[in-house]
Amino acid sequence: MQTIEQRLDQVRALLGNSDFLSGKGLSNEVNIRIFPYDPKEEMAVRHFTEQITTDTSLPCRIICRNLFEVFLEICEDMGILDEIPNMEDEDGSACLLEEIHQDIDTNEFVDKIDYPDHERGDVVLLTGVGEVFPFMRIHVLLEAIQPRFAGIPILVLYPGDYDGHQVKLFGKLPPNDYYRAFSIV
Repeated sequence: MQTIEQRLDQVRALLGNSDFLSGKGLSNEVNIRIFPYDPKEEMAVRHFTEQITTDTSLPCRIICRNLFEVFLEICEDMGILDEIPNMEDEDGSACLLEEIHQDIDTNEFVDKIDYPDHERGDVVLLTGVGEVFPFMRIHVLLEAIQPRFAGIPILVLYPGDYDGHQVKLFGKLPPNDYYRAFSIV
């Protein structure tokens, strides 16, 4: 079995692969890759993320979006960020979650993730999947993001399991179907 470092080295190699960057060999499938990892390896993955987002030797431009930070930006824009702790104290976690799901939809996440001037050679790197749970689920976000990022590879760093058909956050939560992505390493 490979170590997390060996697996992350394979991800780095993928980011330098022209076939990956152009979506070649996918039979017209969307160029979404999921890198599942054991949540215990989160710190190694975060270190890797810091390294590749500043690595000027890669032949691609990494557009890193932490989904939890995106969520916080949306809440700030709505003027509710400071109110969330009070809302949870007063109404409970379940009510807070329901209210947030009513107020923030997937398209708001996609709008915040998007950026001007998509270029050939860009890679959108999605992190913070575990941090943003339960406010956003990756299978829902990936369905919504595909049309906006046609031609741009998307790489998801996923703390859990992905078998090519289902994602299972933290390797413990009930699985959700998502079969349009490719698993790496």
